[in-house]
Amino acid sequence: MKNTFGSSVALTIFGESHGQAIGAVLDGLASGIPIDENFIEKQMNLRRAVGKLSTARQEADKVKILSGVFNGKTTGTPITFMIENQDTRSRDYGELAYKARPAHADFPAQMKYHGFQDFRGGGHFSGRITAGIVAAGAVAINALACKGIKIGTHILSCGGVYDRNFIDIENDIDTLNNLDFAVLDTDKAEEMKSVISSAKSEGDSVGGRLETAVVGFPAGVGEPWFDTLEGVLSHALFSIPAVKGVEFGSGFACADKKGSENNDAYFSENGRVFTETNNAGGIIGGISNGMPIVFRCAVKPTPSIYKTQQTIDLNTFEETSLQIQGRHDPAIIHRARVVADSITALVLCDQLALRYGTDWLA
Repeated sequence: MKNTFGSSVALTIFGESHGQAIGAVLDGLASGIPIDENFIEKQMNLRRAVGKLSTARQEADKVKILSGVFNGKTTGTPITFMIENQDTRSRDYGELAYKARPAHADFPAQMKYHGFQDFRGGGHFSGRITAGIVAAGAVAINALACKGIKIGTHILSCGGVYDRNFIDIENDIDTLNNLDFAVLDTDKAEEMKSVISSAKSEGDSVGGRLETAVVGFPAGVGEPWFDTLEGVLSHALFSIPAVKGVEFGSGFACADKKGSENNDAYFSENGRVFTETNNAGGIIGGISNGMPIVFRCAVKPTPSIYKTQQTIDLNTFEETSLQIQGRHDPAIIHRARVVADSITALVLCDQLALRYGTDWLA
């Protein structure tokens, strides 16, 4: 089971949803980078379940840093983040030991691990595991910010309600990073919350799209062919539970354009090179071109719904029915936004360390 990602700056995740603890180990980060525990707590709060739009499972998500930090700075050795599970209710999952939840990993996990997997709360496949990613990502986000690189994600759509697009990207990022519900148009935010509440009242769920932007990232980072910047980012983004699609810049829409419409014309200003448009999403030939990196992730509806569903018995493979009990999110997109930021920051730190050397981030 491969749980490590990254070449120079590498992240390893561990734990299960209802185990004693979950967490992450961040290895390869330069020494001397400040650790802001208040910022880590702020990021963790963005991922936590809060209010009626999220699961009733209430975890404090207090991060314990066990290694790799001394006197408020990274030491250059592995940083271990541990988060205890304190509000588990495993009895809700008794029936799920032998019934595969539709759109969950239960059936493929059974095929791979032969029944030895921890099925409680989704085990190691649970979105709960992203808490460790957010803790490590907070350190990466701060390291990038010290280099003038900013990351922000908004809910582009949820349940068919669309937010406005990025306009002034840097200011929009600053705005988003001070919002609990990351939507740029406040009216659309209320519409989205209403859609989520309606789905919850019906015992159902909704999905949507996240849009992420990065500003201040230098040109010339990434590789052609197999380790393209888009490819490495996509590889990591698809690790976020519920992400089923990733597109950069104009994405699939470019297939319906002519070259004259999709090409980004260059111009120079004060010795710097820019493009008139950004259909490429800041990446050409697998390498950053200095324009904002912009991409979108499709997030599926939360698979745990209260409606009765058809499934199979994992012991006999015979058909049966299932009605999921327990505490579940009617939507996870508003919580997933900080996970997208965190994964992006970790990948970019790794890519920058590969390009300029480990100490560049210090």
